[in-house]
Amino acid sequence: MDERLLVERLKEGDESAFRIIVDTWQNMVYNTVLGIVQQAEDAEDITQDVFVQVYQSIHSFKGDAKFSTWLYRIAVTKSLDHERKKKRKKRFGFIRSLFGEDNEVVIHPPDFNHPGVALDKKEKAAALFHAINLLPENQRIAFVLNKVEGLSYQEVSDVMETSVSSVESLLHRAKSNLRKHLEEEK
Repeated sequence: MDERLLVERLKEGDESAFRIIVDTWQNMVYNTVLGIVQQAEDAEDITQDVFVQVYQSIHSFKGDAKFSTWLYRIAVTKSLDHERKKKRKKRFGFIRSLFGEDNEVVIHPPDFNHPGVALDKKEKAAALFHAINLLPENQRIAFVLNKVEGLSYQEVSDVMETSVSSVESLLHRAKSNLRKHLEEEK
C-alpha cells in the first residue's frame, strides 16, 4: 500500500493503517535502534516508544520527506535520548560510589546480539559495535544508518538533516576512527 495513503488513513484514525505501518517498518526501526543502543531489551522498548510517538504525532507529519525518513528520525532521536539518560545514570552511580553509598560500580560490557550477525562472527561483531559506540554521536549515527541499515548518503542526509557532503565527511572520519579503535584493541 502507498505510504501517503497509509499516512492519510492513520490521520483519519484508521487503526488498521497503524497495524500495517507497524508490520511494515518494525524490523527497520528495531534494527536501527539496536545498532545505536546495542541492547536487545532496550531496543524493543524504544521501538515500541517510536510507534507510540508515530501514532500520537502523525498529524505533525507534513509529507515534506518520505514517511520512512520521518520514522528514522524518530528512531534515532529516541535512541540517542535513551543513551543520554543511561550516561546520566552511570555518572550519578559513579558519584554516589565516591561518597560511599555503594562500595563500587561495576559495569560489565553487555553480550551483544544483533539479528544480522551470524553466530561465528559474534565476537568480531561485538568488538566492532563496541568501537562504533566509542564514535562521536554524529559519526555513529551516520555509520549505523549507512553501513548497518544500508541507507544511501542522500537518505542519511535526509534523516540527519544535513548535507550529503557532511555525511560523506562523517563517514570518512567514522571509518578512520573505527580503524584506530579496532587496532588499539588487538
